[in-house]
Order: sequence, then structure tokens, then C-alpha cells
Amino acid sequence: MVKLSADRVALLGLISLGNVVMGLLLVGFVPWPAPVSWLFIGASTVIHFAYYALLNRSYRLGDLSLIYPIARGIAPVLVALGAALAAHERLSIPATVGVGVVSLGVMALAGNPLRGGRPALVSALGTGATIGAYSLVDGLGARASGAPLGYIAWLFLFEIFVVLFVFGRTGRRIHRLPRPVLLVGLGGGLISASAYGLVIFAATLAPLGLVSSLRESSVLFAALIGVVFLHERPWRRRLGAAVLVLGGVVVIAVS
Repeated sequence: MVKLSADRVALLGLISLGNVVMGLLLVGFVPWPAPVSWLFIGASTVIHFAYYALLNRSYRLGDLSLIYPIARGIAPVLVALGAALAAHERLSIPATVGVGVVSLGVMALAGNPLRGGRPALVSALGTGATIGAYSLVDGLGARASGAPLGYIAWLFLFEIFVVLFVFGRTGRRIHRLPRPVLLVGLGGGLISASAYGLVIFAATLAPLGLVSSLRESSVLFAALIGVVFLHERPWRRRLGAAVLVLGGVVVIAVS
């Protein structure tokens, strides 16, 4: 949605607004998280500011089929390393191999990482670093909260600061967007909130590195979107990368 939008900043604001709506729908029906949760929620909100800024810059510099795989591919490795340092999570050798294979397969979707130029590569890697950072912070925060659903609800409500910042910059441009674009942006926010909420909840049940790796298998669908709707090529490399990702997922599942 962001890649195709004529006003990417405004659409990012709408997606964030969809996250806030999800938080509003949840907050009245879930328990309050523990006080320590607010530190994690605050840190995650700051990291999300950086994420949105880098994502917007990355999509200005490179194709979806380049930016998304690099950003998403590096994240599981960073999360696994961060979880080992911060939460003393030690993955088994098969699980570690599975994480590495998934990351390699996801990044292989990008092909030549320099085909978009060095600025695009650096921006994509920076985006991946923020993905790894907020994934680690939110996984640890949900665990410490004692009420993962409460943590998720308030995390999404705190996206209001991102919304206010973006809308403050875009001003009247929001009002000039066609109604279908407004609905698409809000819908995208609700979908992304639902997906990430499931990821955070899963992080309370399984090691963070494994959750992040399985999450990034979604990049296969992004690659398919790039090929079918954005007419990005070549498709054979994407098939090979998909086999790698699937192999890594299987290794993780049996580990």
C-alpha cells in the first residue's frame, strides 16, 4: 500500500491510525499491564517513529522486492542475538540453523543487494534494525506485563503520537486523499495491528528468535505481490528463495 501510494507519508499516518483504532477496540476488554510495561511501550513507540521514517525513505529509494526482503531478512537474526543477550534465550543448534536459513531465504528474494544503490541498501538495513529492535522490546515487554493483551492494546493506543506527528506534517493533504485511499489506509492499519498483535502474543509462548523467523515467512506473500501486481522480476529467484524459507520453517518446526 505504501509503495503504490502517491503520498506515502500520509498513508503511513492512516496505517498508524488503524493501529490506534485496534487499540481502542481492545482496551476496554483486557486487563491492565504491569507498571513496568510502560517503559517498554514508551521505548517501542520511539523505535516505531524511526521505523516509519526509515521505511518511507527506503520505499523512495528502492523497489518493494529489494527493500522488504532485506529489512525483513535481517530482523530474525538480530532478534535471536538480542534475546540471547537480554533474555538469555539459547536456541538449539537445529533451531539456530533454521533461523539462519529463513533469514538467508528472505534476503535472497532481493537478489543483488546493490541493484538499488548503496543508499537504498543502507536504508533497508536500518529499517531491518528497527524491526529487530521493536520486536525484541515488545516481546520482552509483553512477557513482563503479566497481561499480554493489555500490553498489546496500550501499545497500539500509543501509536496516536505517531499519528499526530505525521498528520501534523501532512496537514490538508490528508483531506485531499480519495475516500478509497482513506479506507485502504485504515484497513491496512487494522490488518497490520492484528498481525503484529499475534506476533507479540506468540512471543510470550515461544523463544523470540523463532517467533521472529516464522513471522518473516510472510515476506513470501510480499514477493508474490511484487511479481503479480507490481510486475517486478525475475520470478525464478523468488521461487528458489521461497524453497529456502520453507526449509528453514520446517527445521524450526521439528527442532
